[in-house]
Amino acid sequence: MQENKQEKSQIKQNISLYLSKKGVSDYEYYKASGTTRGILGQNNGISEENISRFLAYAPDINHEWLLTGKGSMLKTKGTPSSPPAEKQSLSISKDTQNMAVQQEKMARKSAKGIPLIPLDAIAGFPAADSDGVYLENCDHYTIPEFEAKGANFLIRVSGDSMVPLYNNGDIIACRKISDILFFQWGSIYVLDTSQGALVKRVEECEKDDKCILCVSENSRFKPFQLPKSDIRSLSTIIGLVRLV
Repeated sequence: MQENKQEKSQIKQNISLYLSKKGVSDYEYYKASGTTRGILGQNNGISEENISRFLAYAPDINHEWLLTGKGSMLKTKGTPSSPPAEKQSLSISKDTQNMAVQQEKMARKSAKGIPLIPLDAIAGFPAADSDGVYLENCDHYTIPEFEAKGANFLIRVSGDSMVPLYNNGDIIACRKISDILFFQWGSIYVLDTSQGALVKRVEECEKDDKCILCVSENSRFKPFQLPKSDIRSLSTIIGLVRLV
C-alpha cells in the first residue's frame, strides 16, 4: 500500500513537471481537464480518476516516463502507448502497470446520451468554472424523445416554488441557448446564476431594463429581480421526467 502511494505521488510530480514544461498553470489544467482542483499542490498522491483525466489531456505523454520517470517525457516515433510490464525494472504494482492502458481506453470512450447535472435547480448546469462539474463526468441517459428535441442536459428540480408545474425531484430536460439576445416574456427558463441554477418564469422588469423579474408558480413565493449581468447561461425546458 505504501509503495503504491509513493508511485502515485511520483506520478503527480511528473504531471506537474509536464505542465511546467508546457507553460500551463495548474488552474488552466484543472479547468481544461476536469481534474480535482488543488490536487497537484497537496502532499498526498493522486487518484486513478485524476490520472485518467491527465492521460486524456496529454495524449503526447510517454506513459513509461509518467509511471517510472524513465525515458523521454514525450512520445517519439515508435514509442509504445504503454510500457510492457516485463520490461519495467521498477517494482510497480499490478494495478499501476495496467493503469495507463485502461485509462487511455476510458479517455477515448465517449459517453452517449444526455448528461444529468449533479446539482439541483432551485425552484425555490453550472457554468464552465463551477467547482468540479464537467459534462463528461456526469451520468448520461439515453432518452430518444429528448435527444430529438436537442436536449443538452438534464437537471433535477429542488423545492416547491414551481408547483404545480414542476415538483420537487422532477428531472427536466434542457436545451441551452448559445447567445442570450432576448427573452420571451412569460416563458420558463433554467438560469445559471452566481447563486446557483434557478427555474423561473421570466417577466419584464418595468422599472429597470438591466434586470429581469423571476416569478414562481407557487403564489407563496414572491417575485424578485435578477440582474441580467448575473445570468451566466440560459436554457429552455423541453421535457420532464416525473416519478410517481
